[in-house]
Amino acid sequence: MASEESKKNDPVQLRSVFGANLRQLSARYPSVAGLCRELGINRTQFNRYLSAESFPRPDVLHRICKFFDVDARVLLEPVDSIAPKTVDVFHHPIVEDFLGKSGSSISESEFPSGVFRFSRPSFVSEEQFVIGLLYVFRRDGQTFVRGFEAKQAMLQQGIEPTVRNREIRGILIKQEQGVAILAARRGSTTCSFSFLSRVASFQNNYWEGYAARTIAESITGQRVARMVFEHVSGNTEAMLSTARLGGLCSTDDLPAYHARLLRLGQVFQ
Repeated sequence: MASEESKKNDPVQLRSVFGANLRQLSARYPSVAGLCRELGINRTQFNRYLSAESFPRPDVLHRICKFFDVDARVLLEPVDSIAPKTVDVFHHPIVEDFLGKSGSSISESEFPSGVFRFSRPSFVSEEQFVIGLLYVFRRDGQTFVRGFEAKQAMLQQGIEPTVRNREIRGILIKQEQGVAILAARRGSTTCSFSFLSRVASFQNNYWEGYAARTIAESITGQRVARMVFEHVSGNTEAMLSTARLGGLCSTDDLPAYHARLLRLGQVFQ
């Protein structure tokens, strides 16, 4: 009679345990095709792993373990017993069904990775606008954004404009009619919420919406303003000109189509 140890090392048993674990780990992702792209694994081969027909080479296993944040025991033990105990807030049991798949379900066709040029009215300086660059990227099944607040805006708020203070990071959340962005400076000292929906255009690379900042109501300054996003990856001229201009600017500095989408002179509703 085979010992328990030999049963655990049996190739059929290994494939069965790994297949079951991989199906459980993959369940949080709405698209197997998208997950395969994230992992860099052929869809047909990935299906063989899921159905316990085969298990991966060591280098592919390492890639899978790193992506899902588990170790090689995924071949031998149920994933529930080896998964990290810490749970990020979006996958906490209380909100996972509401927010858990919010970033992983945004496809590249809906909102691509890469560099975006954005513009909006300034929150701190009337008659001026903010123009800059943001970087959208995917990692660990989620969609993130990174950028830097304008130096002039930081100075007007009495904040030292160091790179560390200016850096902004956030997460994208899928919405019924577009995407939302929740972003903050380091330590969540200030946060912003933005909503964007795609605009029909020749290159299909524009989004319009609004941005709101988390401050108390005051007599001066805006808390909500229209915003425009333009996907400019591959457009070196647009990226360089925006990098040079970056920060507070006048109406005349806005790209023509940005100015049109911002509906200058019309009250935001």
